[in-house]
Amino acid sequence: MLEGVNVALGVTGSIAAVKTVELTHELQRHGANVRGVMTGSAQGIIHPWALEFATERDVVTEITGAVEHVDLCGYEGWADVFLIAPATANTVGKIASAVDDTPVTTCATTALGSGTPVVAAPAMHEPMYDHPGVLEAIERVESWGVDFVDPRLEEGKAKIASEEAIVLEVARAVGDRSLEGKRVVVTSGATSEAIDPVRVLTNRSSGKMGRAVAKSCYVRGADVTLVHGDVGPHPLSQGSSPPDGASVPYADVHEVESAAEMLEATLEACEDADALLCVAAISDYTVERRPEKIRSGQDLSLDLESTPKLIDRVRDHRPKLPIVGFKTETSGDDGAMIDAARETLERADLAFVVANDASVMGSDHTRALLVHASDVAQFEGSKAGLAGEVAASLAVVVG
Repeated sequence: MLEGVNVALGVTGSIAAVKTVELTHELQRHGANVRGVMTGSAQGIIHPWALEFATERDVVTEITGAVEHVDLCGYEGWADVFLIAPATANTVGKIASAVDDTPVTTCATTALGSGTPVVAAPAMHEPMYDHPGVLEAIERVESWGVDFVDPRLEEGKAKIASEEAIVLEVARAVGDRSLEGKRVVVTSGATSEAIDPVRVLTNRSSGKMGRAVAKSCYVRGADVTLVHGDVGPHPLSQGSSPPDGASVPYADVHEVESAAEMLEATLEACEDADALLCVAAISDYTVERRPEKIRSGQDLSLDLESTPKLIDRVRDHRPKLPIVGFKTETSGDDGAMIDAARETLERADLAFVVANDASVMGSDHTRALLVHASDVAQFEGSKAGLAGEVAASLAVVVG
């Protein structure tokens, strides 16, 4: 996601500075190169050696005759993006007033002047975050193009955003925003059909692919709605919980359970959408729910009823909406997967179909075929990598 991206990391005097070593590692895990810049207050919370160790580079703790701020954030500077994490109320206020009395604020002024993207992750006590002057400063700095990663409001504090949220915002700031201004709906996960108050019919989808697609669309600038179902059974090492709508930084999440609920939520979300990506593994069958738990120890037959095809229903509702389908097969034969994908492609007039084998369910690695009307592209690698390819192809379709 951040392969080869140079991140200058500005650290200011919030207690959240203790998280910057792990944040650095997370940025590096996504491919970024990191150099640290620290205020004097930050150095009272975390020693520069810790950041030097994490980044494997010297840390800027003062501006000298070497003009470190220009070297990092000037017109030909090293940094592709200047990330301030944590950003205190004091620092945000100074940036809004063009005050340059710390290495971080001086780098910020230089970055804003040179056009280097700036991302800020505020962290402070909640009353400080609610101060009219702080809110006004944030609004002013945002109007200059600075991207803010909203803090988590908990226990009377505006806590620094999660590492995932910060990484995504950095990637969005430096990336190709080819989906800017587009509203994209992604379905994800599995659906469950209740047999009784305890038992359900479901499948093995983990939702990893759908969430990866939603993230990739967000990074490309899209406004994302994620319609997320339950996740299927997996070994403990592969388990994945459904997202909590309040903690997902890349999408507005609507959690559903049954195929009927997913259809209803998706139709509603697609009312003003620019594209739909149907990644979810939706139940093909449902069953009449028993009002009480079925007792064990007896033979049992279930009468299964077909569920409506979500893609077909959305196509009827939005005839011109670009729709991307995902098709899972068990044959292991590429030719059969392509034939099945083309049948769906033509029947529902889809933009393209991503076809893969059911063996990748729950895994972080995947192999897939991107089936278009006139050609087929093969992908093998991580689900995050495939999601990037899907988002790039979607941008061509809706652009």
